[in-house]
Amino acid sequence: MPYDWKTYPVLRIDLGSTQSSNAQELEALLINLMEDLAEKFSISLRRLTSHERFHELINKLAVNDRKVVVLIDEYDKPILGNIDKPQVHEILRVLKAFYSVVKTDEANIRFAFLTGVSKFSKVSVFSDLNNLTDLTMNSSYSTMLGFTQEELETNFSEYIGRLEKKEGVSRQELLSKIRKYYNGYRFSRETTRVYNPVSIGKLFETQEFDNYWFETGTPTMLINLMKKKRLDIEEEKKRWVDPESFSAYEVDQLEVLPLLFQTGYLTIAETEKIGTMTTYRLDYPNLEVASSFTKVLLSRQTEKPLNEISGALRNLLVGFSKNDLEIVFLALQALFAGINQELHIPLEKYYQSLFVMVFRLLGAEIQSEVRTADGRIDAVVQNSDNIYVLEFKLNGTAQEALDQIRDKNYCLPWQNTGKKIVAVGVEFSKEKRNITEWLISFLE
Repeated sequence: MPYDWKTYPVLRIDLGSTQSSNAQELEALLINLMEDLAEKFSISLRRLTSHERFHELINKLAVNDRKVVVLIDEYDKPILGNIDKPQVHEILRVLKAFYSVVKTDEANIRFAFLTGVSKFSKVSVFSDLNNLTDLTMNSSYSTMLGFTQEELETNFSEYIGRLEKKEGVSRQELLSKIRKYYNGYRFSRETTRVYNPVSIGKLFETQEFDNYWFETGTPTMLINLMKKKRLDIEEEKKRWVDPESFSAYEVDQLEVLPLLFQTGYLTIAETEKIGTMTTYRLDYPNLEVASSFTKVLLSRQTEKPLNEISGALRNLLVGFSKNDLEIVFLALQALFAGINQELHIPLEKYYQSLFVMVFRLLGAEIQSEVRTADGRIDAVVQNSDNIYVLEFKLNGTAQEALDQIRDKNYCLPWQNTGKKIVAVGVEFSKEKRNITEWLISFLE
């Protein structure tokens, strides 16, 4: 389609750097933003409310057959900042009236573009905006917000070369490591994945691998919601869900899965089409997100500060690198000691989840709830030397757990891997809220 190359007045409304704790503050903020834009175009506004001023501004700019471009960045910031507070409903009311102008004045708007972290269903903030096209899962825009593999290698070749020399590895080895840390975001049914542009920029600036993206903010509200709903993220990652399960939500009925997806902690891992229905499985996009988010989850679950978590992980790494499970389980005992009674859930799965979190942070390859011909293994952990097959018992004995591994031949699938197979029975005590015994058996 040919473009007319005319110039249009642009109204850029950025809510990302603003704070409003109630509807009155938000209304005052929006009024000030309208006044600033009006002053830029030497226009005087007379209306009272923010949405009336927005409407007045657009109509005064749209003269002589000239339309207006509207750009609204982080439209959802006022909602997310108050999403677990009663005043969010009044904030929604203000935003709904303000954003409805985009529909009311459609005839005078050349182009409107709204961006945000989250997506609310159309019965809330966008109920009046049926003229918007949602790009969230649109395959045509799936690479718009990150770097593809080709873009990374083409546009950052010089930086990759510097990092290659610093790391002392081949280019392919380095690219594999970069991919593991920062790639993995997938925004549609298409299989194309993209790199986090913030993290890639920081990586090449500092020439150091680190968790950069997570430093931009700790998701306190999200963690609290997961805690309240007792959501097991390991279980969520195994479920196949339809797109409605993670694409939108209401402030009155907050669900964790859509928030995890929309805020980037989970992304599309697999798709499966059965007839006309497409289902999805979500997972962490990369090591950067998995390790950072898991560390925060573990800190909240055990009520221990992040520096204490990091110290325990160092001890665990020592034991695991030596294949010394005595050191590993003593460190785990120290980590789990003193779990708050209110946080404690008297289920094997609770402790199993903590265990999986810890081993993921160690960089070990870990699988939970592994199906076999005769049952389901609680966890399988692999490193360069050994494969550990683990069974957990809450108020059962470590010996009972070990016997179950043997009786059900849980080790059989790994017998021809060339690695040493170690069966591990673990007993958790509901009263002590900790690991109380572990037994180890090496497969002959």
